[in-house]
Amino acid sequence: MARLRLFAQARDAAGTANDVVDGSTVGAVLGTARERYGERFAAVLGTSAVWVNGEPADDATPVGERDEVAVLPPVSGG
Repeated sequence: MARLRLFAQARDAAGTANDVVDGSTVGAVLGTARERYGERFAAVLGTSAVWVNGEPADDATPVGERDEVAVLPPVSGG
C-alpha cells in the first residue's frame, strides 16, 4: 500500500489530504483513488502532475508500501 498525498483541488475533491491506497503501480493507486473519490476527483486528476517520492512519475511507475504518491494540480496565482 502506498501513501497518497493530495494537494489543492485534489484534496478538496477527495475530502482528505492523505490516504493509504493499495496498488503496485501509480496507475493502480490512482485507479483505486478514482473509484474511492468519484468523478470530481477524476476530473482534477486529469490535469494534475503525479510524483512518487519527490520525482515525476507516470502510470507505469512501480510503488511499494513505503512510497509516497503525490497528486499536484496546477496552481494559478498572481
